[in-house]
Amino acid sequence: MEFAETQITLDSLLVGSRLLVRSKTDWRHACVSKHADEKVVLTVCSPSGRTYRIRRALTSEISLNGPIPVLIAEYPDDWHSNFSSYDSRW
Repeated sequence: MEFAETQITLDSLLVGSRLLVRSKTDWRHACVSKHADEKVVLTVCSPSGRTYRIRRALTSEISLNGPIPVLIAEYPDDWHSNFSSYDSRW
């Protein structure tokens, strides 16, 4: 089933919302932690099991790929093809 892509901004997501973000090497899970001072703080999960925080502007564009929010990045790959593997046992 194909979903139409819808565009919204990062400030429309509530604290606790989950989304996909692009790191330097692959796509990862993230969660909105806080809205503060024209920035949104995202907590990103790394494959090693640790987390780190990144800040993005409130006006950053989000693409809704069906029910999945994806932070738009300037990389040519699709999140389906380059998603990070967290644990090979699952």
